[in-house]
Amino acid sequence: MFDYTVETNKSIDEAIRDLEESLKEEKFGVLWMFDIKEKLQEKGLDFRKNFKVLEVCNPHEAQRVLNENEMAGYFLPCKIVVYDNNGNTKIGMPKPTALISMLNDETLKKLAEDIENRLIGCIDKSK
Repeated sequence: MFDYTVETNKSIDEAIRDLEESLKEEKFGVLWMFDIKEKLQEKGLDFRKNFKVLEVCNPHEAQRVLNENEMAGYFLPCKIVVYDNNGNTKIGMPKPTALISMLNDETLKKLAEDIENRLIGCIDKSK
């Protein structure tokens, strides 16, 4: 499966707040939060679903991955989405292992597995 996605009864803002806290525990920070609804409405498009994309990074992990294979930079930073799905909040991400598998690099695969497990832990704690 390409993604890891969970559902929560929390509001989007609560889920993001809790996600940011759990990410800090794993030394990941939110570099940027992109509010798709806001941006599309700003451009005059009718989009009503709350949908936020968080770009997250752990600098030490990014350095390890890039030192191994610079092509991995195409997948950085990691993305986590938080969005409204018919009144329920979903939190999800593309799995780092799914992305890294395109590079056919066993060392990177092991690094991606570790990062993926840690990010899944962060998502699970915040749901």
